Amino acid sequence: MQNNPIKIFSGSSHPQLATEIAKHLHVKLSPMHISKFACGEIYAKPVDSVRGGDVFVVQTATSNVNEDLIELFIMLDAFKRSFAGKIHVIMPNYGYARQDRVATPREPISAKLMANLISAAGADHLITMVLHSDQEQGFFDFPVDNLYSRKFFADYFKKKKLKNLVVVSPDAGGAKKAKKFADIIGAELAIIHKSRPRANVSQVMHLVGDVKGKRCIIYDDMIDTAGSVCNAAKALKKHGAHKDIYLAATHAVFSDPAVKRLSAEGFKEVVVTNSIPVPKEKRFKGLKVLSIAPLLAKIIKNVHSSKSVSTVFNT
Repeated sequence: MQNNPIKIFSGSSHPQLATEIAKHLHVKLSPMHISKFACGEIYAKPVDSVRGGDVFVVQTATSNVNEDLIELFIMLDAFKRSFAGKIHVIMPNYGYARQDRVATPREPISAKLMANLISAAGADHLITMVLHSDQEQGFFDFPVDNLYSRKFFADYFKKKKLKNLVVVSPDAGGAKKAKKFADIIGAELAIIHKSRPRANVSQVMHLVGDVKGKRCIIYDDMIDTAGSVCNAAKALKKHGAHKDIYLAATHAVFSDPAVKRLSAEGFKEVVVTNSIPVPKEKRFKGLKVLSIAPLLAKIIKNVHSSKSVSTVFNT
């Protein structure tokens, strides 16, 4: 490792996370020059030589997902043309992950397209977190480490020592992930069946499971406009759930009007990770942000040392 030190680079999307990761690894962020031309085109280049080295690029997908991705592609091309040995992309929130299949005629599979572009730009490896569907790993022609976040949430909720718990999946698609989380914390499972007439609009149809008088943890992969999870909370209250309803989700997208909805719904707590930066203007009472930097640092260290990473996150 001394002859080939870990080089951590950060894009513009989440410099705070990159800084935290570097701190845990006891290294400094490698300097990266990123700027824009007058016309808005992006320019990026590593300041120092990366020839033959392990390069780790931290760039997540935020509300500026299109710009984040273009910046990433240009960074990757710069590394490739600078003869980097291996280029690892650290993208906790994978952009376009929800567009992973053709649900209605003439739809694109944008998650696959992004995988192709990341590969073409020069990446050799992707480290991401809680893909919308596990099958998306097959969209890539190089190794993908899809990390789980349930241990973060399990450790957090176990410390609270809550009794009479039910983990609730806000849709049938997330039932498998919710069941694994429920098993870790020793809770029962409930599933909400919903319909989605159009994007970002959902309607609760049925609740499967017993929630009467029980504390509920709604468990999801992301919170976008918060319509689904707030409708789920309303359905739980209607079916007699305990007044303390928690919400746990990996990716805090928080598109408008998510913050307003979450604040108004009266969740006991909304627990998310910092896979996406949560600025001050999107923080509210009851929000708890868990850092994934320690996990990513361990993964990077093992990858750099050619050690297994499955023991770190495969829980």
